[in-house]
Amino acid sequence: MSRRILIVDDVATNRIVMKVRLSEAHYDVLQARDGASALSAARRDRPDLILMDMALPDMEATELCRTLKAHPETASIPLIVVTAARSAEVKMRALEAGADEFLSKPLDEMILLARVRNLLRARETAEELALRNGTHRALGFAEAPEIFAPPGRVALIAADPRSGLTWRAGLAPLLSEPLAMITRAEALDSQADHPVADVFVVDSRLAPEGAGLRLVSELRAHAATRHAAVMVVVPEAARETAAMALDLGANDLILAPVDAQELAIRIRSQLRRKQQADRLRATVEDGLRLAVTDPLTGLFNRRYALPHLGRIVERSSETGRGYAVMLLDLDRFKLVNDQHGHAAGDAVLVEVARRLKDNLRPVDLVARIGGEEFMVALPETGFEQACATAERLRTAVQARPVDLAGEPGAIGVTISIGVAFGGERPPKEDGSPEGEVNALMAQADRALYAAKASGRNTVEICRSAA
Repeated sequence: MSRRILIVDDVATNRIVMKVRLSEAHYDVLQARDGASALSAARRDRPDLILMDMALPDMEATELCRTLKAHPETASIPLIVVTAARSAEVKMRALEAGADEFLSKPLDEMILLARVRNLLRARETAEELALRNGTHRALGFAEAPEIFAPPGRVALIAADPRSGLTWRAGLAPLLSEPLAMITRAEALDSQADHPVADVFVVDSRLAPEGAGLRLVSELRAHAATRHAAVMVVVPEAARETAAMALDLGANDLILAPVDAQELAIRIRSQLRRKQQADRLRATVEDGLRLAVTDPLTGLFNRRYALPHLGRIVERSSETGRGYAVMLLDLDRFKLVNDQHGHAAGDAVLVEVARRLKDNLRPVDLVARIGGEEFMVALPETGFEQACATAERLRTAVQARPVDLAGEPGAIGVTISIGVAFGGERPPKEDGSPEGEVNALMAQADRALYAAKASGRNTVEICRSAA
């Protein structure tokens, strides 16, 4: 689904040029000419990112940033400030006011689009945390207690010892977090006796050429460092390196020569985001595990799935983005239990659950809602993407037989899938999220019945939804 970006600039020509650039990249673009109209648009239209000029006719961008960050409905929206000024003092004021990025005119389109993609990925974490917390409250659980977070750990990986010492000397009086100078090999050593860093500051000029960018990719692929924040130091003229670093998974960029005050502000911001992401994973993995998960497969159960779908419905009504719901049922599962025993049936359910989960996005929900029946909810998903996902799940389940532990042979398994859609044309019964959930489940159930009737191992779309 297209992400929505709000452009705030009092010069119509600037807005038009920016709109053309972003529209060509398939973003939905909104416009505002001053701070007051930007605030109204932000609260009304809930953009996914705001790109604003520093000098607005009724306020400075720093004031707009502070106001947006202070309001709960707009606090999580990423903010980019754009200006013709290049002074470090102006940049610091913008970053301290809550801006996520500061770009100077004339804008480099490659850097701009890479930065937009990067910030929108970071926003997905905040959105998912809010969605999970909303489901947690809807189930009647108390708010998770705020746990004291120990100081984060920062690792500096410089191209040469002099640069590393300069970074550490500049950061030491500005940060309370421990600072460690390490090598590329130490960053990837999961057996090291030092704890894994929360933030890595990586010099893009690591030797040999290209090693800095490779390290970004390796940190993202390494299990121990996958969730750490990665910041990359790049020369100002290295535009392609900067864009590639962001697309490889870097969380932020800092231009060389490094300004210690700017680096400290950006490190603190990344530490806050990592703590938020850690809380999300803790909530998903631990907070609701016993009450709302299926003990056999480890998936969420019906008690969790339906309120969570209700939250997806509510968010869709706010954003205008569609979503999809699937009901999936194992074909002829009773024969598995009858011919091979219930232990074999359990093994099949566990393996099917794993294959479903492995073929979905982290933001998607998969739940076991009955004996051999599963539900999948796909937030912010269009028709074609949902259909492709359903086919991918069907193919993944039938791809190979399920091996039985301690027994010869394997069991071939297929699954039938019914798909329904909501959001753009919501199938509401009584206008409430609960009514829409009931209507969607009924539509998906009819589609599932059609899939069974047409021969099984198929995907059927609810015709009224399509």
